[in-house]
Amino acid sequence: MYTTPLVDYHTHTTYSTDGYSSMKDMVATAAALGISQIAVTDHYDPDYPSDDWGEGFSLIEYQNGMEIIKEEFKDRIRLIKGLEVGIQHGSTMDKCRQVVRGYDYDFIIGSFHCAEGFELSCGSFFKDRSVENATAAFYKYVYDCLRDYKDYDVLGHINVIDRYGSYIPFYGDELMDIIREVLKRIIEDGKGIEINTSSFRYDMGDHTVPSQGILQLYHELGGEIVTVGSDAHAVRDVGFGIQWAYDKLRSVGFRYLTTFCQRKPSFVKL
Repeated sequence: MYTTPLVDYHTHTTYSTDGYSSMKDMVATAAALGISQIAVTDHYDPDYPSDDWGEGFSLIEYQNGMEIIKEEFKDRIRLIKGLEVGIQHGSTMDKCRQVVRGYDYDFIIGSFHCAEGFELSCGSFFKDRSVENATAAFYKYVYDCLRDYKDYDVLGHINVIDRYGSYIPFYGDELMDIIREVLKRIIEDGKGIEINTSSFRYDMGDHTVPSQGILQLYHELGGEIVTVGSDAHAVRDVGFGIQWAYDKLRSVGFRYLTTFCQRKPSFVKL
């Protein structure tokens, strides 16, 4: 009987400022769980508003570290050399392009941890406007950035904004129309999205990442590239919710999961 291989395509190590476990421990844990591929995707967030965040580590050391661990575990698990770049307007895009093109990666997540110069997680983006208006402004910002920035493979945690408001707003027609344009942009550029299972760790309830409505819309628009990742920052969360994500994809109508090697997608039967 066919079983879809377990893969985790979004993880962080101590190379990330907010990582708690070493790369070796993360990969060893994944191997012990029977995961066949793990993408190490540490943060590269230039021009991040907080001084203690952002670039944070030597990319050369990061590359060397991935090569060492990849070789050490080659008979137990496949390490996917990845990076999560923090997209913002302006010169940040050039910095991200330079890093993505200057090193040897298998997989790039493009994410939005900031918008309009504000850090999302500290709540400043919501100041002096309603959650509804802030949410709409966020997706408009994402759309504007993705018109110019193409050096990524999947958009990370598309509705990350829902983690940080005082409540999750109703996603009515007006908001979904903006998201529709974001998804069309992603599809037209040959990119994809991810199911990010960290929503359960952020107590978002049934409002997953992406939400049911966003995932369904992506499928209806013809989106095919979808990766699955735990967004684990410590060994305890490696592989979390992966099987749930597979079931979610099947329920929406997806037939394949996406994996990457040297920035090229492959499709694995669900």
